[in-house]
Amino acid sequence: MRILWVKAGKLLPVDTGGKIRSYHILKHLMPAHEVKLISYYKGMRDPEYENNLRIEFAEAEPIHSSGADGNGLSESGRYFMNLFSDLPYSIRKFTSKSVRERVADLLNRKEYDVAICDFLSASRSFSGSSTIPAILFQHNVESTLWRRMAETESHSLKRIAYRIEASRMLRYEREAIKRFQHVIAVSENDRQQMLAIDPSCEISVVPTGVDTQTFTRVPHADATEPRIVFVGSMDWEPNIDAVTYFVNQIFPKIRAEFPAATFHIVGRNPAPSVRRLIGPSILVTGGVPSVRPYLRDATVVVVPLQIGGGTRLKIFEAMAMGKALVSTTIGAEGLEVKNGRDLLLTDTPETFADAVRVLLRDSELRRRYEDAAARLAARFDWSQIAERFAGIVSGVIEQRSSESRPKSSRTAAQP
Repeated sequence: MRILWVKAGKLLPVDTGGKIRSYHILKHLMPAHEVKLISYYKGMRDPEYENNLRIEFAEAEPIHSSGADGNGLSESGRYFMNLFSDLPYSIRKFTSKSVRERVADLLNRKEYDVAICDFLSASRSFSGSSTIPAILFQHNVESTLWRRMAETESHSLKRIAYRIEASRMLRYEREAIKRFQHVIAVSENDRQQMLAIDPSCEISVVPTGVDTQTFTRVPHADATEPRIVFVGSMDWEPNIDAVTYFVNQIFPKIRAEFPAATFHIVGRNPAPSVRRLIGPSILVTGGVPSVRPYLRDATVVVVPLQIGGGTRLKIFEAMAMGKALVSTTIGAEGLEVKNGRDLLLTDTPETFADAVRVLLRDSELRRRYEDAAARLAARFDWSQIAERFAGIVSGVIEQRSSESRPKSSRTAAQP
C-alpha cells in the first residue's frame, strides 16, 4: 500500500501515549508498505527535530507552520482566549493553510492509495473532496475528555470553559467525521461513543499495543520499602488531576499502614501544582530518559485517573514488565483487562487504598497479579497491532476501489 500519513505536532521524542501508538504502528508498517509521513508543527523552527524525523522515517516531510504557538500564554490562558473562536482549541491551534494545501496537492497527484489523519487535531488538513480514501485515526473521543474535565474541575471559570469546549468539540466531531471514509478507534468503548455521535460512520477498532522487546519481564517486586509509581506526561490535565487525587485522598491511607511507602510521579513537564506535591515520601522526577528503571523498581503501579479517553499505554507497559496494578475504571477504560484477574479496578479513595495495601501486604497475591499482567501484555505486541491496522486500511482501499469501478465491471467479476 502507498500511504500518506498526516500528523499534527511533533512525533519525536516518543514521550506521550499518542506518539507511542503512532510511532510503533508507523515503524511496523514501513517494511511492507510505502509510507510518507507529514509532521507539521508551530513555534520555533526546530532543525534538530526535522533531521531526527528524517533519520527515523526516510520519507518524512516535516513542515514548520508559520506563527508562534501560544504567544507566551499558559495552556489555561490559551483555552480562555479560544472561547471567542468557532473552533475547538485543539483544532484551531493545529490549523494550517499551508499544510492543507500541501495535503491537497499530494492527494491530487494520485500517488497514494490512502491517507491517514492521525488524531482529530489534523482533521482540518483534509477537505473531504479527494477521490483517495481518507481514514481518521482517532486515539480518543475528544468531546468525552472535555466533558469529564468539566465534571471534575473545581475551579468555576475553568469548569465553564471546559463545558464550552466540550460542547464545541462535540459539534466539530460530528462534522469532521463525515469527511472521512472510515474511522479507526482504539477501543470498543470509544467506537460506541463515536457511533452515538454519528451512527452512519464506519468504525473499526485497533487496540493499544506494547513494545515487548523494550518492556521486558523483571523479577518479582519486593515490598520491604514499598515503592508506588505513576507514569504519565505531567503537563496533561487528567494526569495532574490523578496524582493530586492520589496524594490527597489515597496515599495517606496507605502510609498509615506502610509508613516507609514512597510515591514516585514519573513524567515530563510537571505542572507547578504537581511540583508542590514533592515531600519526604513523594518524588517528582520530571522528564526521564526511560521510564523502565522506575517501573522495574515499582512494588505497585497505580493509575488513579478520574478523567480520560482512549486507552492508557502506561498500563500495558507496566504489565509487560510484570507489575501489579491498581487503576480506576476510567484509567483502564477500553483495555482488554479483567478486574480481579489482570489487575485491580476500584473507584473510591477507600477501596483504592485497600487494593494497594493488600498487594503490599500479600506477596503471594501480588505475584499472581504480576504473572497475569505479563501474560496478558504478551498478546498485544505492536507487530500484531500494526498488522490489524494494515488489514483495516487495506479493506478501506479495496472498498473504495470496488465502489469506483463501473457497475458492469463489478458484475462481470462475479462468479
